[in-house]
Amino acid sequence: MSTLTFTARASADPSKTKTRCAIVAVFGSELSATATALDNAGALSNTLKLGDFQGKPGQTHLLPGIGNAERVMLLGCGDRARFSHATAREAFQGLSAALNASNVTEALLHTADLLSDAVDGAWLLELVARTLTVSSYRYTRTVSKPKDPLALKKLVVNPGKGLPAKRAQAALDNGAALGRGINYTRELGNLPGNICTPSYLASEARKLSRGNSKVRTQVLEEKKMRELGMGSLLSVSAGSDEPAKLIVIEYRGGKSGAAPQVLVGKGITFDSGGISIKPGAKMDEMKYDMCGAASVLGTLQAVIDMALPLNVTGIIAAAENMPSGRATKPGDVVKSMSGTTIEVLNTDAEGRLVLCDALTFASRFKPAAVIDIATLTGACVVALGSHASAVYANDDALAEQLLSAGTDSHDRGWRMPLWDDYRKQLNSNFADLANIGGPEGGSVTAACFLATFAENYPWAHLDIAGSAWNSSPKGATGRPVAMLTRYLQGRATD
Repeated sequence: MSTLTFTARASADPSKTKTRCAIVAVFGSELSATATALDNAGALSNTLKLGDFQGKPGQTHLLPGIGNAERVMLLGCGDRARFSHATAREAFQGLSAALNASNVTEALLHTADLLSDAVDGAWLLELVARTLTVSSYRYTRTVSKPKDPLALKKLVVNPGKGLPAKRAQAALDNGAALGRGINYTRELGNLPGNICTPSYLASEARKLSRGNSKVRTQVLEEKKMRELGMGSLLSVSAGSDEPAKLIVIEYRGGKSGAAPQVLVGKGITFDSGGISIKPGAKMDEMKYDMCGAASVLGTLQAVIDMALPLNVTGIIAAAENMPSGRATKPGDVVKSMSGTTIEVLNTDAEGRLVLCDALTFASRFKPAAVIDIATLTGACVVALGSHASAVYANDDALAEQLLSAGTDSHDRGWRMPLWDDYRKQLNSNFADLANIGGPEGGSVTAACFLATFAENYPWAHLDIAGSAWNSSPKGATGRPVAMLTRYLQGRATD
C-alpha cells in the first residue's frame, strides 16, 4: 500500500519556497501567475516559445532547477477559460503518469491558479490526492519482480489564499482515504482465487475492526446460515470444498440507534459456472466475481479513515461456485431465507442466489437504505460497456442520490428500468420464481429477481460487471468505491 503523504501549506512567495520539484500550471501558451513568479531569466517562457511544450491538458515538461526549486515541472491545463472538472482530471492523470516515470521523492504543487467559479478548491485538492494515491498502486503479492514503487513520498500542496489551510488539509485527507479504499478494492480483486477465498475475505473484514471501537465484525458460518434458512446462498457453495461465509461489518460513526446505510456485496471468489460450466476462454477473470464484496470493504475502509458521522453496515455473501457431485443441478428447487422457492435453471446465475438471502438478512438492521453491489450479468456489459455501472432502484430519491454521487466522483452510473413487464420472464411452473428470465434483458431480469427480496426498504442494485475490471490490461478498477463513498458523504451531511 502507498506511503505517499499529502500536506497543505500556503506559500506567499513560491519563488522562495524550497522544494525538490515545483509543479506549476501552464494554460496553453500562457504561464500561470505562479509559473511567472518562478520564470527566472525567462527559462519557462522560453520553453513555450521553442514549442517544446504546448500546455495541453495532461502534458508535462520537467526542467532543471530554478531558484529554490531543484526542478520545475510544467503541467498543461489547456485553455484557461475552458478549465473544468474534466480538464482537471485529465491534467492530474498526466501529472501522475509523469511522477510515476520520475525519481522525484518530494514535490510542491501550486493549485491557486487552478481555482475558479467552475472548479472548487476542496474538490480539486481531493482529486489531486485521490488520483496520485490510486496511481501509486502496484500489484506485488504473487510476482517475484514487481514494478518499481512510486518514488514520490511527500506532496506538499500550496492552495494559495483561496482555501483555508484546515479545509485544504481535510480535502487532501479525504482524497487520500478514498484512493486507499479504491486501491484496497483493486488488491482484493486482483488476488487469485486460491488466495482470496471466502475465508480470506472474512479475515480481511476482521482486520477492519481491530483496534477500532466503532467497528464490529461478525462472520456467520454455514451451520448458522442453515439455521437461518439460507438455502439459496448455500446452494451455491454446495459444490465447493470452500465453506461459504456471511460477513457482517458494522461501522457506528453516527448517533446510537440511527438507521444504518447498508451495503451488500456479492462475494463469489471464483465462478466456474457450477454444473452450467462456463467456456474456458477468460474463465480466469472469474476471480473478479467478488468485486462487489471488495467494493464494500474498500468503501468501509474509506468511511472509517474519513470518520464519517453516520452508521454503515456491510454485508458480504461470500462463496465459491464449483462443480462436483454435491453441486446444485439445473432444475433443482431451493428455498430462500424469505421462504420464497427458486427454480435454479442455470447454476451460472449464482450471484442473485447468494444476494437474495443477504438482502433478506439486511432487513434485521432496519436500514435507512440498502445498496447491493455485484458483478452480476454479462448482459450489463453488452448494454453499457465499461463506462457506467447499471443502477436499478425501487426508490427514485435513492437512485438520484447515487447517480449524482457517481457524476461528482466521475464513477458514473446509468439508471435502468425495473418494470413488472420484465418480472413475468421469471415465472416458473415448479417454484415461486426462476433464477433466470431468458436471453432478453438479462441485466434487467436479474435486478427484478433481487427486487423481490428488497420490498421492505429503499433499495438500489448496482450491476458492475462492466465497470469493476479491465480485460486489457487485466486488473480490477476499484469501482464503484468512489460513487459509494461520495453517496455516504452526502448522507453524513443530510
